[in-house]
Amino acid sequence: MALSNFLFAQCICYFLAFLFSFIVVVPLSENGNDFHGRCLLFTEGMWLNANLTVERQRFTVQEWGPKAACRFSIFTGLLSLLLATVQAWRTLFFLCKGHEDSFFYAFLNLLISAFVVFITFIASTIVSVGFNMWCDAITEKGSMPNSCEELQDIDLELNLENSAFYDQFAIAQFGLWAAWLTWLGITILAFLKVYHNYRQEDLLDSLIHEKELLLGRSSSRTSLQDEKSGMI
Repeated sequence: MALSNFLFAQCICYFLAFLFSFIVVVPLSENGNDFHGRCLLFTEGMWLNANLTVERQRFTVQEWGPKAACRFSIFTGLLSLLLATVQAWRTLFFLCKGHEDSFFYAFLNLLISAFVVFITFIASTIVSVGFNMWCDAITEKGSMPNSCEELQDIDLELNLENSAFYDQFAIAQFGLWAAWLTWLGITILAFLKVYHNYRQEDLLDSLIHEKELLLGRSSSRTSLQDEKSGMI
């Protein structure tokens, strides 16, 4: 019963990791299409007058953010999505069949989960910090009358579609941090599984040792009885 509850908890965590990873990949991919491959993370720019005679201002990008930042975030979401799918199916199979992982596979699962926690934390930090820098640039650190969310409804005249960038990255940020927390929970469960298997192997070794001792004592007693009966 304890094993089935443990596998069920793992299966739920993998399903949540799949769900949160999905809501990371979709908005980030949509934003990449809207911005024609440009990455708004860590982008630098400022508002300048459109010309000398008209006071209308226009946002000008000085330097677009590195494409690697957006690509790494999408890659992390896809990796989390794939691993969560495989592990959820595998755990569900074990739950239905009543099987249990060996110590080696439990330890391998712990290493994989810890790796995903690490890269998901990096991707979450990149997206959060990079998006804040973009919002600081287009709002001039809050000095503009419009907020970052309101500016997505204004055409920034950058020859791209900017009508949903705030919603896309707000969803992606939530998905990444939620996925990180979920994978952290998965890693804790994997550690408990490894510890449980290690204790079981220790217990099995001690039982085998005790059995050998008992067999050794019984054989020695038998030999002593045989010697006594021979003397009689």
